[in-house]
Amino acid sequence: MASDLKGRVALVTGSAGGIGQATAVMLAHMGADMVLLDLKEEALEETARVIAASGRSVETICLDIRDRDGVKAGIGEAEKSLGRIDILINNAGVGLAGPGAIEHIEDHDLDRMFGVHVMGAFAATRAVVPGMKARKFGRIVNIASNRGQVGFTDGSHYSGAKGALIAMAKSWAKELAPWGILANAVAPGVVRTAMTEEHGMEAIVEEASWNLMNRWAEPEEIAATVAFLVSDAGAYYTGQLMCPNGGDPIVGI
Repeated sequence: MASDLKGRVALVTGSAGGIGQATAVMLAHMGADMVLLDLKEEALEETARVIAASGRSVETICLDIRDRDGVKAGIGEAEKSLGRIDILINNAGVGLAGPGAIEHIEDHDLDRMFGVHVMGAFAATRAVVPGMKARKFGRIVNIASNRGQVGFTDGSHYSGAKGALIAMAKSWAKELAPWGILANAVAPGVVRTAMTEEHGMEAIVEEASWNLMNRWAEPEEIAATVAFLVSDAGAYYTGQLMCPNGGDPIVGI
């Protein structure tokens, strides 16, 4: 897959760190020019510098993905600059900002969770689909979570938002197949990122103990699954949920 993406342009949301940053760097190494979207300007520019150093063209869009008009305008400008957007990775996300018990989840936390994960992914996808349809080619990957599959003891708004990303990918796969656009979702287990580290290493170690491999994943391991789906090797996958989770949970029939 080393040069599978030469001539392609990929957009990764939430690409200032973690899974998004690892994915953006990996796709660039596979030959794609990149569009990076995040609200963390300094970290976003650092990701862009790494990609530019690899010889790929890169555009940045610095905004909150909940700004739907800004998303539409920013993606439109990036598409004009680079000529196309062939690949979209809907990765932007937020973790729990407070207590996760349902009676303690405030409306603003609920709005933020669904605004970033669900509406953000919808807005980005809506912006790129017309160009993909015109070219009869597209790859869309939603970054979900194992908690979107099986739920969790708290943070039902997080699990619900991630479950929505899975359902949207399945629906988009059916809707967009006539134009050669493939849509899939990836549901990682526990991954060590700056966001998960905010809850402390003790929580990461505990969650890692629940899977069969008794370890957490690094962002690059999740990026590898995404890279497979958008490469030529993944051309027969659409409407699927890929689960790099160490066996938590085991999926399939």
